[in-house]
Amino acid sequence: MPTPWWARALGWLGLPLTGGGLLLLIVRVAGWLPLPGPFALIRELPTTAAATVAVAIGVLLGLVLAVFVDRESLTVRIGPAEVVLSRPGSACSVPRGEVAVAFPDREQLVLLGRTGRELAREPCHLSARRLRAAFTERGIAWADQDPYLSSYRRWVPGLPEIPATAHALFAARQAAVKSGDESDQRELRTELGHLGYVIRDDHKRQYWRQADG
Repeated sequence: MPTPWWARALGWLGLPLTGGGLLLLIVRVAGWLPLPGPFALIRELPTTAAATVAVAIGVLLGLVLAVFVDRESLTVRIGPAEVVLSRPGSACSVPRGEVAVAFPDREQLVLLGRTGRELAREPCHLSARRLRAAFTERGIAWADQDPYLSSYRRWVPGLPEIPATAHALFAARQAAVKSGDESDQRELRTELGHLGYVIRDDHKRQYWRQADG
């Protein structure tokens, strides 16, 4: 189940056009707005040249944004032996028999195993209705929210039930959460998962629970 072609096309067409139009509006119409140096210089150009440059830069910025949006486009394939979640440049494969339930968590799709362990978590903008139909029609349970939601506790340094090794990983991940380093967050989530911890983020705070096994 890929992201609909029209949604991707809309991103590739709409974002550059919106960027070009918006920058033109800011540079030529909203003259009272303060702009950083390079953009302020555009105002000093003749009207036609300024409009051309503003539109070109806006379109370029829109294309860059479209690339990032498209990289988050998720394709879900539920086969006889595995569930594959793939995005441009990456793919996550989970044995189908290990998946107990799938559910949306904000703008992510999560697969949980039968012991409550997190098997996969990927950015996802697909319709929850379509996802529910795809999973349930193929015999995989679907939940509208995390079935373990009430089991999470907030992580704070020094909790006695968490060993020092895990605390170090939690602390490193908290720093990554605050800085917005998504790659580090993902890697440290995986490391904590190997120790049996399932992590949920909320307003730059980490909440945790421990899987059964």
